Amino acid sequence: MENRDFRRMGRAAGVIGLGAWQLGADWGEVSEEDAHATLSAAVDAGVTFIDTADVYGDGRSEQIVGSFAKQRGGLTVATKMGRRVEQDPANYTLDNFRAWTDRSRANLGVDTLDLVQLHCPPTTVYSTDAVFDALDTLVQEKRIAAYGVSVEKVDEALAAIARPGTASVQIILNAFRHKPLERVLPAAAEAGIGIIARVPLASGLLSGRYDEHTTFAADDHRSFNRHGEAFDVGETFSGVDFATGLEAVRRLRPLVPPGASMAQFALRWIIDQPGVTVVIPGARNPEQAVANAAAADLAPLPPSTLDAVRQVYDDLIREQVHGRW
Repeated sequence: MENRDFRRMGRAAGVIGLGAWQLGADWGEVSEEDAHATLSAAVDAGVTFIDTADVYGDGRSEQIVGSFAKQRGGLTVATKMGRRVEQDPANYTLDNFRAWTDRSRANLGVDTLDLVQLHCPPTTVYSTDAVFDALDTLVQEKRIAAYGVSVEKVDEALAAIARPGTASVQIILNAFRHKPLERVLPAAAEAGIGIIARVPLASGLLSGRYDEHTTFAADDHRSFNRHGEAFDVGETFSGVDFATGLEAVRRLRPLVPPGASMAQFALRWIIDQPGVTVVIPGARNPEQAVANAAAADLAPLPPSTLDAVRQVYDDLIREQVHGRW
């Protein structure tokens, strides 16, 4: 698998990673045995970057990833912090950061966390000097090796990119969310900051497996967060109305290269965007993990295909999402 550099971390990662939200909660039940099998299949297929968070299953995802990572070398494990408490900027303090990272270090079974990301905090956090001073302190104390941010909005990403210690920015980027291409990816590339593309399949919409009759389990966020009831609505189907997303997929499907799946095409589109370091699709079973990793083997998409994807976005999606995030 192609590797790309996190320049400020001094690390490289396979361009297809693995998002471990599914292995913790909110996507239906996944057993620990199945989670380990999924992780193993992903790493065997070339994945070296795994993304988790302290809030995924209230630590369950971290614990599963940590127990697996002890058995396999050469992995970069990124986690996130801040979503287990009320979203009040006053909670983003050095004392809390120490407590939160200590818990993640215990869950993951490491002395120093590879990468810790602020987990979509309130917007004002990104402009608070004391927050980034505290993150620098965590690096000095060797609780963490590097830090980054996970953002909802383009302006939040740009604020973080302006900080000299930021190593990475995680942002929603997929065929239904083009806005980061305009300013975020170029600014990050110029600064040497890694871009982690999340929600790459728009919560499965871009897998092409759903239709108007698809239903989701009650404990799946695609049931309980369609209108932002639990967290930012942009995290579910990328903020796109389900019916509109289905129509967009129908228009994209003829663009899929022979022998590739819709999901692989969607992942290839992301890694073809200049400035992307790694994309982190989730997987609930080994077959999904292997299929996702295989997207890195596809040839880059031709300009005519990239133009056609942009046209679908402009025609169906832009009005719903471009101005919001």
